[in-house]
Amino acid sequence: MEVNQFIENFRQAFGEKQVLPIAIWYSEVPISSTPKIGGCYFQYLREMRNGVVVSLNEENMGCGGGKFYSGFSEMPESVPNFVSGKEHYKQTPELVLDVIDKMGVERKAGKYLTFSRIDNLTSFDGVEGLLFLASADVLSGLSAWAFYDRNESDTVSALFGSGCSAVVTQAINENNKGGHRSFIGFLDPSVRQYVESNELAFTIPMSRFKVMYNTMRQSCLFDTNGWAKILERINT
Repeated sequence: MEVNQFIENFRQAFGEKQVLPIAIWYSEVPISSTPKIGGCYFQYLREMRNGVVVSLNEENMGCGGGKFYSGFSEMPESVPNFVSGKEHYKQTPELVLDVIDKMGVERKAGKYLTFSRIDNLTSFDGVEGLLFLASADVLSGLSAWAFYDRNESDTVSALFGSGCSAVVTQAINENNKGGHRSFIGFLDPSVRQYVESNELAFTIPMSRFKVMYNTMRQSCLFDTNGWAKILERINT
């Protein structure tokens, strides 16, 4: 897989105006010096989309949930009651505990979680997943591409969770098991304030991207009248 070739394909499929996807991976050392941030680390999303490399760990993350879902700490005891009683995202703390248990967050103690737009990369080696920032039209194209060679009902999945769990935890877990799912994210109201009003996240784990890299030009994103009309709208 060649980074520059994929960038060329992506720009042909989605237009020059569309922000390039953001690679997600873990490293033993920070790739950049990132100041500590209070609250949700997707406050750095604007910097990420503009090409700034962001490296995070337990020391510079200010959100306990973000530390947990990124694999840097145990789940804070306050999370079930906070998600249920404060945020009202689940009816009971027991429902919160159940969904977290099923999620299976893996520990990544001592490592750094890095986000970088793919034009900063020289290869996809070590990357866990790619985060696409998608309008409705772009989301349609990404989903059509994902559906091209799979018939499973969960090929494109939208699961309950925080922004970081939907983007990071699910992609990491799926990549670790060599899975086929891609994930729609940023549905959580708490993360929405840091995302453009017309955008959602679409995350492709590397286990899936290794296949989709080769199917992109075969899919409806190239040489079809339907997508050409949508691409024209994306480009306006």
